[in-house]
Amino acid sequence: MLLGTVLLWALNITVTRYVLLHGWSPLAYGTIRYLAAITLFIAFTYRRERSLRVARADVPLVVLAGLLIFANQICFVYGVKLANASTVALLLGAIPVFIGLITVMLRLETLQGEFWIGAALTFVGVGLVAAGAGSGLESSLGGDVLALCTALSWAAYTVAIAPLMRRYSPYRISALVLGVGWVPLAVLGTRQVARQQYDFGWKVWLGFAYAVIGPLFLTNILWFTAIDRVGPSRASLFANLEPFFAVIFALLLLSERLRTLELAGGLLIFAGIAYERVWRRAPSGLPPLE
Repeated sequence: MLLGTVLLWALNITVTRYVLLHGWSPLAYGTIRYLAAITLFIAFTYRRERSLRVARADVPLVVLAGLLIFANQICFVYGVKLANASTVALLLGAIPVFIGLITVMLRLETLQGEFWIGAALTFVGVGLVAAGAGSGLESSLGGDVLALCTALSWAAYTVAIAPLMRRYSPYRISALVLGVGWVPLAVLGTRQVARQQYDFGWKVWLGFAYAVIGPLFLTNILWFTAIDRVGPSRASLFANLEPFFAVIFALLLLSERLRTLELAGGLLIFAGIAYERVWRRAPSGLPPLE
């Protein structure tokens, strides 16, 4: 389950890059994709739990998490549109470090010197990836910045839903948060949805169907079922493999190539995360990147 989930997440970056380069407008893609996934997930959750209610005191946190999902999706679709899938994948490897930094800023956790060493290695790697990608014609600095914002917004979302995960099932929280995040996405994407042409080839439609069912619907079920069986710490080790597999998919399926600086930066990012994971346990219930 864990390996299958990670592979589904990783392939999503390549699939999204492909469909955006072959006809989909970013906001139209995000809006319609999320609507389809929310419909599936709310139906699944309601059949399972017969309720989507949360306490009134938890509503502001659900709204905050939904807004972070909205920001994350804006950054993701435009980041993947402007930057190579392999570059985005490498930069998303910084998510665990961003989570640590946010918990420190909010005084939720005190981190020792080992974390800062790992963080320094990671951010040097991020700089090398950005520098290497910026030297190519296929990527852009704006895409790199948006990829980093994708990582940062996902880290903030992970921290925001942690208290909710202790009080409700992950399925209920995912259904509610996805629904809340879809509303501003739909408002912002109205014009692109209205102008979108849908005369795609079968490969684009297959990619779209995958992007709905795989990384948005099926992975939530697999991920949280696996966490219940093996625990969050073991699951987080698999989650750290996502950028590696995402790069492999981008290189094989999109014929992208990594420059020397990007490769060196990717190795530093993974080294920083590995160093950090040696001493610090992962936060429980880390949600999948969608």
